[in-house]
Amino acid sequence: MAETTANRGDVLAAFKTDNPTEALQRISTNIMMTTDAAYVVIGNENGIRYTHPITERIGKPMVGDDNARALLDGESYISIANGSMGQSIRGKAPVFDTDGTTILGVVSIGYLTSELDNLYLQYLDNIFYIMMIALFIGILGSIFLSRSIKKQIFNLEPNEIANLFTEKNALIESVREAIITVNHKGEITTLNNAAAKILHLSDKDSVIGENIEHHVPNTHLLEVLTYGKKQHDKPMIINGNEVIVNRVPIKMNGKIVGAVASFRLQSEIDQLAIELSQVKQYTEALRAQTHEFNNILYTISGLIQLNASDEALSIIHKEVQGQSSLTQFITNRVKDPFLNGLIIGFFNRARELKVKLIFDEDSYLETLPDNIEKSLIISIMGNLLTNAFEEVEKNKDRPPIVRLFVFDNGEEIIIEVEDSGNGLAQEKLELLFSENISTKDAKFRGYGLRKVISNMQELNGKLALEKGDLSGALFIASISKGGM
Repeated sequence: MAETTANRGDVLAAFKTDNPTEALQRISTNIMMTTDAAYVVIGNENGIRYTHPITERIGKPMVGDDNARALLDGESYISIANGSMGQSIRGKAPVFDTDGTTILGVVSIGYLTSELDNLYLQYLDNIFYIMMIALFIGILGSIFLSRSIKKQIFNLEPNEIANLFTEKNALIESVREAIITVNHKGEITTLNNAAAKILHLSDKDSVIGENIEHHVPNTHLLEVLTYGKKQHDKPMIINGNEVIVNRVPIKMNGKIVGAVASFRLQSEIDQLAIELSQVKQYTEALRAQTHEFNNILYTISGLIQLNASDEALSIIHKEVQGQSSLTQFITNRVKDPFLNGLIIGFFNRARELKVKLIFDEDSYLETLPDNIEKSLIISIMGNLLTNAFEEVEKNKDRPPIVRLFVFDNGEEIIIEVEDSGNGLAQEKLELLFSENISTKDAKFRGYGLRKVISNMQELNGKLALEKGDLSGALFIASISKGGM
């Protein structure tokens, strides 16, 4: 305001008159009324007042000793000083002549600090009421926001959320299946140690936030995100490993917000299948043995009722002697209890099927080394014998005979299974070994032989097929004792 006043043409013109006070006092009064200033004082180059709100002080020197910068240096500035009306904050501006260099006087416009304090208190009251209103609105907004947030987090408290988060991490790490979750953008949000192991990740946290396609290029999780359809028991290959995958969308309020994939190595599932197959074989062997002994018991019971005690005793002695001799022979030739138990079981099964099972008298096998998985050996022998039994049953032209030979030559274990069936054409050998097919007509058959080949690969063994002396197929499995 001081600069604007100093630059007014009528102010400069008044300085040129013989009585500057007359025009300048009128101008000062108008400015005071317009701006509510405490005073507007205009002085000459010596600091003598031309105007003042109190007319008696006109013609007297300006008070405050803060005119030097305006009158000597030509500066415009703000200062706080004690004037004739008390302490005030004042704006100072020099009045230049038309040449722009000669200083004719100074304009001083001020507000008393006491009035500013009252104004501050007045505005402070207004600010207080505004703050109270804002605080009330803020409280209402906070209540609404907290209820909305709590609804979104299912009315859980922070400690409950922390517990759930801890439980979730413990849960996904406790399961043996690999688990990966992604958000709606396909970015990885969670994976457990099993998944990191299959993906060959040393630090699983380093991939959080990265797109799933960077680590599993052939993933179908993005299809689940797009269409929202579940995918169960889908085979795929991850880093050269065959896995079985289940994919499920994650939905919230009917909207797909992510997806989760759980997968497990095919080899682990195959191992479970092997164990189940072993249990089934043992069960079948026990069932056959039970059935055979029931038949013998019925025969003995009938002979006793007919008072043919000599015949009954003869059957009992023959059965006890035969079973004891068989058990003793197999036990002496095969030292491993798992394998001799399996062989005895198949002898009972052969008796029920009316198949002649020959255990080669040259067979000999010590206990299997610890580095060879016994379950795989049992699966190989069991599946080969089962297939042989089925083959000889189909061939009605020759007696049903199956020969088993087991031998340990010090470096490798050899298992031979020969049958009197129709045999297998050599041109089908490669196809049979490369595909999950069967020479049998029934659906879902041939998995046993395919499993034999798979187990042989795991044991780093070799499986050969030849034509045996019984005119049927002769399977020769050789397994190195050096292990897998």
